[in-house]
Amino acid sequence: MSKNHRGAGIRTLPAKGRGTCPICKNENIKVLYEKEIDGQTVNICKFCNANLKNKARAEVAAAAPAAEEAPAEE
Repeated sequence: MSKNHRGAGIRTLPAKGRGTCPICKNENIKVLYEKEIDGQTVNICKFCNANLKNKARAEVAAAAPAAEEAPAEE
């Protein structure tokens, strides 16, 4: 399993990958995940990355049952 977001891979980044997350405003946190937000590509922390993924997964799950629950005509 790849470990791109810790150790030797982040030592070459400025401040070793640490900064302020633009979403949650936490300071001195690893901001290693690139996401496009409002048309701009920004680096966010792993907690905000997971939160965005969970929200997207919930939206897909909410839309899927609605399509399956269409009344079947006999």
